[in-house]
Amino acid sequence: MKILHFTKSLVMTTLLCMLTLMAFSQASPASTASGKIGEATLTIKYNAPSVKGRTVWGSLVPYEKVWRTGANTVTTLETDKDIKVEGKALVAGKYSIYTIPGEKEWIVIFNSQIGQWGVTRAGETTLDPTKDVLRVSVKPKKSASMNEKLLFAIGDKGFTMSWENLDIPVSVK
Repeated sequence: MKILHFTKSLVMTTLLCMLTLMAFSQASPASTASGKIGEATLTIKYNAPSVKGRTVWGSLVPYEKVWRTGANTVTTLETDKDIKVEGKALVAGKYSIYTIPGEKEWIVIFNSQIGQWGVTRAGETTLDPTKDVLRVSVKPKKSASMNEKLLFAIGDKGFTMSWENLDIPVSVK
């Protein structure tokens, strides 16, 4: 009888743990955007947080502070060919993408350090500016529609990050 009770408890505990893990893993699911721009193949890997009724820009994601550009681990961009981002050269390779959101202008940062968590335990960015390879300025635009989840899309003229009520287009050639 004790073995049957123990087995039921073990099964229930295991199921509860699995459900909890599934819930947390779906909070900001891993996503990938991939596409070609000219001869280059670009791949952006990121974790997509949701708005969940919150005000994102200027609140959840403060203006004029470095943001990991997504959730969990830092977003990465990989290109198999040299490209020009906003007219500036970026050699083929894999980079972390950080951003500094602003009301009228954003700075997009390509950093050579990859694989790090986006923030420290204290909530500070993990960006090491000494490993910045490129910084470019871009202009945010109002989205045509509300985007509940963060989304990166690659088109023939570059990539766009869309979330809440903004699109952040980045020109790539």
